[in-house]
Amino acid sequence: MESAVKYPDKRWLVLVVLALAQLMVVLDATVVNIALPSAQEALHFSESARQWIVTAYSLTFGSLLLLGGRISDIFGRKWTFIGGLIGFAIASAAGGAAPSFGVLVVARGVQGLFGAILAPAALSLLTVTFTDPQERGKAFGVFGAVAGSGAAVGLLIGGILTEYLSWRWCLFVNVGFAVIAVFGALMLLQNVRSGGDTHLDVPGTILGTGGLFCLVFGLSHAQTSSWGSPVTLILFAIALVALVAFVVIERRVKHPLLPLSVVLDRDRGGSYVVVALAAIAIFAVFLFLTYYLQQNLGYSPVTSGLAFLPMVACIMFTSITSNVKLMPIFGVKPLVTVGCVLGAAGMFYLTGLGPNETYVGSILPALILAGLGFGLIFAPAIATATLGVPPDEAGIASATVNTSQQVGGSIGVALLSTITATAISDKLAETPGVPTPADLLAADVHGYTTAFYWAGAIFVVAAICAFGLLRAKTRPPAQGTVPAEPEAATEPEPAGA
Repeated sequence: MESAVKYPDKRWLVLVVLALAQLMVVLDATVVNIALPSAQEALHFSESARQWIVTAYSLTFGSLLLLGGRISDIFGRKWTFIGGLIGFAIASAAGGAAPSFGVLVVARGVQGLFGAILAPAALSLLTVTFTDPQERGKAFGVFGAVAGSGAAVGLLIGGILTEYLSWRWCLFVNVGFAVIAVFGALMLLQNVRSGGDTHLDVPGTILGTGGLFCLVFGLSHAQTSSWGSPVTLILFAIALVALVAFVVIERRVKHPLLPLSVVLDRDRGGSYVVVALAAIAIFAVFLFLTYYLQQNLGYSPVTSGLAFLPMVACIMFTSITSNVKLMPIFGVKPLVTVGCVLGAAGMFYLTGLGPNETYVGSILPALILAGLGFGLIFAPAIATATLGVPPDEAGIASATVNTSQQVGGSIGVALLSTITATAISDKLAETPGVPTPADLLAADVHGYTTAFYWAGAIFVVAAICAFGLLRAKTRPPAQGTVPAEPEAATEPEPAGA
């Protein structure tokens, strides 16, 4: 198969472009969360309506990822990647300039749509660009570091932009990222697409995207209503029926949206499971610990973002070290398993928080443990999730790991928020008379620590899955490369592209 990189000696610059695009997509989830209170004050929308700014993005992003992955396989990765970048930038600019709540919600939904096109294209380009095992380890180490630390970086950037400029710049900043990435893609990439008889699986697309849409929507609805709400239960039922029918159809059609061989491989399937579980648990750190830092320790948004920097540094260190140095020796299984155990240790450490603790003694050790664990989980798991995939399926394999992370995050939002709210209510119910401000603060902390207990337990389950599903050693290097495909076709390049 012809390389997607115009100049092979420039492939490390391609990595920079792809990592920048990935950072833009990942940090967008948390950079906007920091800006929500300011946006609510400026656009005058209710507390109950606020969650739609997050939900609109997660609905379109999570439900359309599989379709986005197949689009890049069919039409070519370069132009799919560039189209996703341009659409994401336009939607971000529209959201930043939004004069009303409705415009902001629509812009966030369009962001999610183009993010679903962009993210799989970026990861599949990485997969087909770095085929040498040693280079692949370095490249996926960097990419995994960005994927694992992007949410924490979003908290820092969001805090700085909101405090010193405006909440609108939390969206405008994406335009700058996109312009740089588009310029790099035009200069460095060529459009390679799958040859042969490739078609879009329409029934599978309808069932797959519809099922994921209902699943993510149901999780969002459970967060604001309840798990037993009729609407929530109906959405979950539709999602279950649609996704089961999706699997049945994918086994029979000639050109499936998601070839089942991609997920039934033991290493890839195990990686998808672990990524989804880790995404559920990680939500506890980025949301509830942020609340604790600001409400209990009195940190500003900027200071709260800075407080996460030790974790970011640990993620980057272990992401690169694990893929470059450790995985060739030990394989993916022990690394991801140990990463999940470290993540669990960090979460359980945070269960000891009280209303008034110190950052150095009560929070920093947990951030270091969690950061070391996250790097050991995401970089090796993402690399393994796309290992040995035929070039014409690289896009859909990349989309599947993104879907695992996104749906896992949606489950984390709904599940842990509901658990926290229930724990807070139960704690206040035990308080005689009218709760004092101290009682309210203690109840909030009880809710957070309950969420940390659950997050730790989820990491334990992830460790068990990693140990039971992943192989003990990596595959031989020859299988880690992308095989040549003589039937692949290169689309003629327009002049100047």
